[in-house]
Amino acid sequence: MIYLKRKVFIITAIILLLLICLIYELYLLNYIPHKKYSNLYFNIETYKSNIDKDNDGVDDETDILNNVRIYIATKPKYKSKYYSTGYPNDEYGVCTDVVAFGLKGAGYDLMELVNEDIKRNQDNYDVETIDKNIDFRRVKNLKIYFKNNTINLTTDTSKIEEWQGGDIIIFKNHIGIISDKRNKNGVPFVIHHASKYQKYYEEDILESRNDIVGHYRIS
Repeated sequence: MIYLKRKVFIITAIILLLLICLIYELYLLNYIPHKKYSNLYFNIETYKSNIDKDNDGVDDETDILNNVRIYIATKPKYKSKYYSTGYPNDEYGVCTDVVAFGLKGAGYDLMELVNEDIKRNQDNYDVETIDKNIDFRRVKNLKIYFKNNTINLTTDTSKIEEWQGGDIIIFKNHIGIISDKRNKNGVPFVIHHASKYQKYYEEDILESRNDIVGHYRIS
């Protein structure tokens, strides 16, 4: 009888441990929502750009973030496609489109800007045949464009006050926009579009990534 009780206890303990591990893994993978905090909670002053590119009364930094949220509210499906219009004109998109539509709504036409920069500085880019419709939707090109044409910022996530909603974050093979929401450590969430399996567009991933290659601000 004692042996049976001990066996049941051990099995129950193993099941609980596996369940805890599963919940923790789902949390890390952002399948379980993370609590979000504001700049105010950490006494961080929200950055406001002194430039309003499209003259709509909203500063660039805020405008980019607002338009990114408008874009992801359409719940784009993940698929890599070529568009003769450059910008996707259906319900599909990839990571670069989050950035492109955010900037476009703030008055920055990334398709035109990247195309002009490649034509002027093709030696800087790994582009043999220039194609305006797709070049601005490739992370490898955006790494170069943003590094050379925007404000370069820290990639140290511990300097939480230097990360602001509307900033651009580039990883080795991925790109997104920094959110104005933060995790319990003050590290901001990232608004991005990574795959068709992604549950949320705004995720707490910055601390878990070791492949950050750039952090930029338009103005």
